[in-house]
Amino acid sequence: MSTYLSPETLRELRAERGLTQAALAEKIGVTDKAVSKWETGRGLPDITLIDDLASALGCSVAELLCGEVRRNANRAANMSRCIFYVCPICGNVVVATGEGSFSCCGSTMLPQEAETPEPGSAHDFSIERVEHEWYVTAGNHPMTKQHFVSFIAYVTSDGVNLKKLYPEQLDWPRFHMTGSGWIYVYCNRHGLYRKRTPRVR
Repeated sequence: MSTYLSPETLRELRAERGLTQAALAEKIGVTDKAVSKWETGRGLPDITLIDDLASALGCSVAELLCGEVRRNANRAANMSRCIFYVCPICGNVVVATGEGSFSCCGSTMLPQEAETPEPGSAHDFSIERVEHEWYVTAGNHPMTKQHFVSFIAYVTSDGVNLKKLYPEQLDWPRFHMTGSGWIYVYCNRHGLYRKRTPRVR
């Protein structure tokens, strides 16, 4: 019989936090015998304890109940490791400093994995330094209503500058240069591509 809380999940999360059953019990105001029962499947915590239990275990209520805890590997919040999530329906963009769960238009937004464009291909783009700006052009890429560059972003270790583009737009963006980093170009049909900026001297 399925329950709203898996004994295995509870046991694993407690062990990962380095907590004994007694220590966890003290944090949420129950006895260690109660925690032992939960972890052996002989009982369940009262639903009113779930918020406190999730907090004590360092996870969200949703993660605790579904048994899938997301680990954010980017705890230092280095923006150069950011992840782009794009809505497959409206093209809405979410930039996160680590893995997350996002939805838009009733659909789950999936993380985009960036590829290196093939030189000379339709998805190749150029990055040119013009005084104190990066000038990005993707002149080989179509800009029609069906197939276009949706956004271009300039990412460094401490920031993201994202510029949204639209079908039939001919002006390519410029970014105020704040150092070396990555330029990301997102095609609405084929996904995300990236290249390093030239070295800043």
